[in-house]
Amino acid sequence: MADSASRKHFVFGVFCTLLGGALWGFSGACLQRLLGSYDISPLFVTVVRMVGSGIVFLIILFITKRDELKAIFKDARMVGRFIFFGVVGLFFCQITYIMTIMYTNAGTATVLQCTGTIFIMLFSCILARRLPFLRDFIGLILAVTATVLIATQGDLSTLSVPLEGLIWGLLCGLTVMTYVMYPKKLFAQWGSLPVTGLGMLFGGIAAALLYCAGPLYGQPLALPDLDAEGIFLFALVVVVGTIAAFALYLHGVSIVGSVKGGLLGTIEPVSATVICAVWLGTVFTGYDIAGLIMMIVMIVLVSGKESEKDQGKSA
Repeated sequence: MADSASRKHFVFGVFCTLLGGALWGFSGACLQRLLGSYDISPLFVTVVRMVGSGIVFLIILFITKRDELKAIFKDARMVGRFIFFGVVGLFFCQITYIMTIMYTNAGTATVLQCTGTIFIMLFSCILARRLPFLRDFIGLILAVTATVLIATQGDLSTLSVPLEGLIWGLLCGLTVMTYVMYPKKLFAQWGSLPVTGLGMLFGGIAAALLYCAGPLYGQPLALPDLDAEGIFLFALVVVVGTIAAFALYLHGVSIVGSVKGGLLGTIEPVSATVICAVWLGTVFTGYDIAGLIMMIVMIVLVSGKESEKDQGKSA
């Protein structure tokens, strides 16, 4: 009976992780429409989505977990850990991804961001002093291959990687590893909602400070001119693509673990491709279909819990 309940809890974690990653893909489609239709800075989008979601999370926490909130802010060291997670994990992931796109292109940035999954697996294995589980290792190969196919459409020459782009891309991968692995103890002590909410709030404050410092490095402060559609798209990015996506994904990771969570999170480019094809009319190619099939196989592999026999079969 206990094994059945544990399995159901694990499957629920897989579902939350996949849904969170899929909502990131939805957010990507909204951002594609938003950035393509309006004169708007990616950093400004980052500020609004992080600060907006952080405020919403804070209101929810104040209503539902007021005692936990007070306990966190009474402990200066604990606040410091939340700040580190929000700034170095959540915000740095956003800004390094934007910088990678600036020096390369969106497809290359997506592939380089996927190195975060590799870092997660390597670091987890180093900490546990073991080789990767065979099914996770195969899942990693499938996830990376699928991401490359979807991002490049089979044309590897589009992977334009100048040195600056490579550095920013690898930093992006490291920040992905940070926000997936670092909050493990915070999850255990406080639960996923306070960790996600306060992390988003502190990361949003860092993003806002960087944006307000724009004139110091030649970036003028300007509010975008948005119509009703633009405002609606922004709301979708904040509510669905940030609040719901991160809350679901990080809650799922707190259940399934960082390695499986990192692998399942690679569903994002598949989700973005499918949604863009259905909503924005982007052509769905054979490479997209191949990538989708690989992702489905990866999900089936990763969704199985390792038995003792599996654990003896490390890659």
